[in-house]
Amino acid sequence: MKLSQSIRFCTSADGTRIAVASCGEGPVILRAAHWLSHVDYDLESPVWRPWLQALSARSRFVRYDPRGSGLSERYVADLSIEAWNADLDAVAESIDEPRFVLLGLSQGGALAVAYALRHPERVSHLVLLNAYGQGGRVRAQTEAERLEAETLVNFIRIGWGRDNPAFCQFFTNLFIPDGTPEQHRWWGDLERVTASADVAAQLLSNMQGIDVAELSRTISVPTLVLHSRGDMRVPFSEGCKLAAAIPGARFVPLESKNHVLLPDEPAWAVFHAQLAAFLGWDQPAQPRAIVQAGLTAAETAILKLIAEGLDNRAIAQRLGKSAKTVRNQLSVIFSKLGVHSRSQAIVLALGGEQPSTG
Repeated sequence: MKLSQSIRFCTSADGTRIAVASCGEGPVILRAAHWLSHVDYDLESPVWRPWLQALSARSRFVRYDPRGSGLSERYVADLSIEAWNADLDAVAESIDEPRFVLLGLSQGGALAVAYALRHPERVSHLVLLNAYGQGGRVRAQTEAERLEAETLVNFIRIGWGRDNPAFCQFFTNLFIPDGTPEQHRWWGDLERVTASADVAAQLLSNMQGIDVAELSRTISVPTLVLHSRGDMRVPFSEGCKLAAAIPGARFVPLESKNHVLLPDEPAWAVFHAQLAAFLGWDQPAQPRAIVQAGLTAAETAILKLIAEGLDNRAIAQRLGKSAKTVRNQLSVIFSKLGVHSRSQAIVLALGGEQPSTG
């Protein structure tokens, strides 16, 4: 079954046209905008498609392209953080449901914090992943750190979207160092279709000036903060600071180097399990694809542990089997499910859609 979505447009306060996409049904999860986004191109992405599948399995997952990029209006004079806040207001106003879960990834975390303060009556839960309260320029303590922030902006201005393997390797390694070659190639392609070099550089420069550190101390909605220990883009300490500042926030460290979590890594399953627990989602019945596959009790037990992020060796130890037995049973499970990788199996185990073969 092919993952589908609807795309519409709303208008921000200054008249800028913003592209909004949604997929799935149920309670709304709204993702605040982050730097790289193209709601149409993301649908076939080896990086973002698993996110759409997982989050739309039990909710209506809503996301939008920031001004200046993706399907939103490209030629916009105002790319300020204030304008980004206004865009989030406009998207939220277009959602009929009175309350929703607000998800902030990376710089989207600061937007989500600011929105939750302006409109606490609309936000049922706040979820912040690899986010920060202060941008790179604001939190810089030394001249070297300030130079690093400035250099990254200039590097993007001169290298963005070019067919230069050195630039692509540097840039993708900041976001998904443990990604596959396919995921790295797609991330490089995303640069060319998302925004121009000037827009990408200006947006990053503006984001480096973000500062919601003090504002976060007055958040009044239930908050979950998760952060990758080895995040190459946003230091782990920034997630700790954000969680410590928000009253009553729960903090979950993730064992990952990736700024954007990937479905093949254990942290992916941990994130989704923590999210489900935080939102109070009941343990769902067996997804239809799992029931139809006719897995045995032993195979179902292995699939459950895969979805929890365990590798073959850990599964073997948990179930008292040999690693070879687990490996053989895993091959049978993949065959029954009609999948070719752990990530595809995890998506089905979480209630997502059958991977498209088209």
